Amino acid sequence: MKIKKAIIPAAGLGTRVLPASKAVPKEMLNIVDKPAIQYLVEEAAAAGIEDILIITNRGKGVIEDHFDHAFELEKNLEGNEEKKELLKSIKEVANLANIYFIRQKVTKGLGHAILCGKSFVGNEPFAVLYGDDVIISDDPVTAQLCRVYEEFGCGTVGVNECSVEAVKKYCTLDVSPLKDNVMRVHNIIEKPKEDQILSLYAILGRVVLPPEVFGLLEEGLKLLESGEFYLTDALAQLGKEGKLTAVDFVGKRYDMGNKLGIMMANCEVALCHPEIGADFKEYVKRLALTLD
Repeated sequence: MKIKKAIIPAAGLGTRVLPASKAVPKEMLNIVDKPAIQYLVEEAAAAGIEDILIITNRGKGVIEDHFDHAFELEKNLEGNEEKKELLKSIKEVANLANIYFIRQKVTKGLGHAILCGKSFVGNEPFAVLYGDDVIISDDPVTAQLCRVYEEFGCGTVGVNECSVEAVKKYCTLDVSPLKDNVMRVHNIIEKPKEDQILSLYAILGRVVLPPEVFGLLEEGLKLLESGEFYLTDALAQLGKEGKLTAVDFVGKRYDMGNKLGIMMANCEVALCHPEIGADFKEYVKRLALTLD
């Protein structure tokens, strides 16, 4: 079944990038000349996604404004031949896909945020693009996962091998080879201790899921004792039932919830930027000569 819907959870508080995220949602922090969340929406649209639900919370209305038309700005740019391409790029932002918004009124983690999208998804498979993760790739990672979902007919998660320290921050997967860069997932442990690590594969920001995951999330919410419950718990259950695959995806991932990740993304994207790439490369070369 063709995947046409996606959810982008963007309700996090952004505590790792304070004070920048005090008044500006971390999803709106720029990578050169585009906010991080625009890269996610562009990736989803390039993968054939038509309807995108962005999960926000209080204070993030600027995200909605970004994907709306700015009539005064567009009118100001019209007729200026030098700014023709700029006008085109601004209009394209508002027409990338059908974009909807809903608020996560309480902060209960990623599992709860996904559950907020149940009525939007209905009885269809859907993609999830984590709001903190920008992945640059010629072949959109969401498209890589959608193809695997369509081939095997079950949920799939995007993974890469990570360091032990990174796995301890994210999750670890018990996997076995299936085909090419696709693996069967048997179990997942969220934020494992070192003696719990199953492999160095971790989920990094992209999943494609069957609608039955909502039932698992609802069960998780009923059992909730702490203030947060994990999507990983539902994914682990799918794995134990033989209903989950993992794709060792091709792409460069940047953690936009992390100050170093933000700087790496800006530097590396700037080096390839058609407008400033050449000049920025020369600047970096000169700067490198001054470093110890």
